[in-house]
Parts: sequence; structure tokens; C-alpha cells
Amino acid sequence: MQYEIYLISLCGKTIIMAQSQLTIRIDSDLKKQFDSLCEEFGMSTNTAFNIYVRTVVREKKIPFTVAAVSDSDIMESGRQAFYRMREQAVRNGIAGMSLEDINAEITAARADKR
Repeated sequence: MQYEIYLISLCGKTIIMAQSQLTIRIDSDLKKQFDSLCEEFGMSTNTAFNIYVRTVVREKKIPFTVAAVSDSDIMESGRQAFYRMREQAVRNGIAGMSLEDINAEITAARADKR
């Protein structure tokens, strides 16, 4: 780990700030895109990371949602979509259609598009 010392003058007072170097691995293409975006923002990649780290420390949380969708969430989402489709079928008067009727409707709709 490397350390650098910076002297910062605020309101006539000199503050000594030690700096540490952080090394991370990132996909090369992603880094190029990030560097380019930071440049558009008018800042360096280093400044962007410092903003991120300061925000995490200040708010004591990641400043965006990090989440994984569970299998039960996926199942519930699918179940809710099925119920909405069933309700719509009842409203449209097609709830009692057989598989053959459904396939015939699909075939007719595809033929109309041609």
C-alpha cells in the first residue's frame, strides 16, 4: 500500500491529509466506458470513486439498491401475471376457450397480419 501526504489550506489553516492507493480489477471495456463518462461529467475516474466512497461512508449504505431476485419472487410474479390474464379473459368473455379454440384464434390473428 502506498501513502501520499497532501497539505490542504482551509480558512488559513493547513490540514495534512494522508492518501492511500486502492487497486481494483474491472473489465477493460467497462473501464473505458466509465472513464469516458467521467470525462463527460468533467471529473476524473479517481474523483468519481472518491465521491462514491464518501457517499457510502456518510450515508452508511450503498447509494443504490443492490438486490437479487429470489425464485419465490419470480414464481409470485408469474402467478400474479396469470391471475391478471385470467381476469382479463373473464372480462372479455373468453375464459372458457379450449386449447383448440385458442390455437384457432392465434392462427386467425397471424393470417390477418399477412
